[in-house]
Amino acid sequence: MNSNIRLKLSIMMFLQLFVWGSWFTTLGLALANNEMSAVIGEAYAAVPIAAIIAPLFLGLISDRFFNCEKTMGVMHLIGGCLLLLAPSLIAEGNGDALSWVITFHMLCYMPTLALSNTVAFSNIDDRNKFPALRVWGTIGWIAAGLVVGGLGMSSSPKIFTLGAVSAIGLGTLCFLLPATPPPAKGKPINLGTLLMFDAFKMLGNKPFLIFIICSALICVPLAYYFAYTAVYLPQIGFQAPASTMALGQVSEIFFMLLVPFFFRKFGVKIMILIGMLAWMARYLLFAYGAPDQVVWMILLGVVLHGICYDFFFVTGFMYTDNKAPKEVRSQAQSLLVFFTQGLGMFFGYKIAGAKFAEVKESSDAMGAAFETPSFGFWESFGKMLLAEKPVVSETITQSAMGNWKSFWMFPAIMAVVVAGIFLVTFFEKTATSEADDDETA
Repeated sequence: MNSNIRLKLSIMMFLQLFVWGSWFTTLGLALANNEMSAVIGEAYAAVPIAAIIAPLFLGLISDRFFNCEKTMGVMHLIGGCLLLLAPSLIAEGNGDALSWVITFHMLCYMPTLALSNTVAFSNIDDRNKFPALRVWGTIGWIAAGLVVGGLGMSSSPKIFTLGAVSAIGLGTLCFLLPATPPPAKGKPINLGTLLMFDAFKMLGNKPFLIFIICSALICVPLAYYFAYTAVYLPQIGFQAPASTMALGQVSEIFFMLLVPFFFRKFGVKIMILIGMLAWMARYLLFAYGAPDQVVWMILLGVVLHGICYDFFFVTGFMYTDNKAPKEVRSQAQSLLVFFTQGLGMFFGYKIAGAKFAEVKESSDAMGAAFETPSFGFWESFGKMLLAEKPVVSETITQSAMGNWKSFWMFPAIMAVVVAGIFLVTFFEKTATSEADDDETA
């Protein structure tokens, strides 16, 4: 792989997650600040719907008929144009139309996650070089948060404009990427493969069934963080919530490096339990930090993202890869995504949206009682770690913070219940040895 191809692939990975991170992180805050907090759950629920449908698109069309880089380019260009519609819909207060725009955008976007990996793997001479490319995606997500926070756009519909421009830029770049033929060109369509029939047979194995069920259940409380943290942080006093939340992705990079070591040392069960309990700890910090707006507790809850995400999701992908027969590994990974980022997250966003209805009135009153001050781009970096309590009447503050405490307690309780079920029902003695066998084979 020459330096020119490496540069293009690195930019591709960077923009791939920059597009998503530019609007997804603070979507809830942008809606809340534009009197549309009631549709936050519905808007976020568009993402898991796309995660469920995307594998069918990949299997039926993109894997068989068109070059991967061209398919990516077209999808990003269409998705970028759709995002351009979002600011005007927010200005009109048209929540239903906005939810549909986000749904169709994500239907364009989600297949490109797999396509970008295919393009990268097809153009590197050593699969071990992939992590060095993939890390640029995480850096892109972090950069999106810093740009949104630094430009004071965390609560503005302009986040969609930023996402649209970057998507159109990435779509244009895709046509300059190396030609990557469709991996299943000329092969007959296998309905069983598309619908993951072989992977579903793995559910007959009790440990894997328990793993899948608990993974889907734990994604219900996970949805609370992604949809409502950006709404919560300004009411604690964080003035650049997108930048503050980027600290979570920084910790994700650090803990990603430690996952292989801990996976060998502790095995899949302990790793996943640590991930589940980290989600419980995060929500307890958010809940008990609310009444007195304790900054260090909220920051620690954000920084825990590395353990929350890597120890659960990354370990889960590794376990699934080790557990599945070689010929159905791709199906098994799709099955895991279907149950976690699809079904689990979908119901999570719905439940979180219903629970937020109890918080909405006091949260909206709190948000309307103060204005976030403007500041320069470089000044925003100092705002990542600092918070100044909003100057709001004690009555409004106590009402809002009391409701936020109750809001965060539910996912904390559910996380510990799911972790308890996983602890007493999941027993898999061969997971780590299989991993070692795969590495030495």
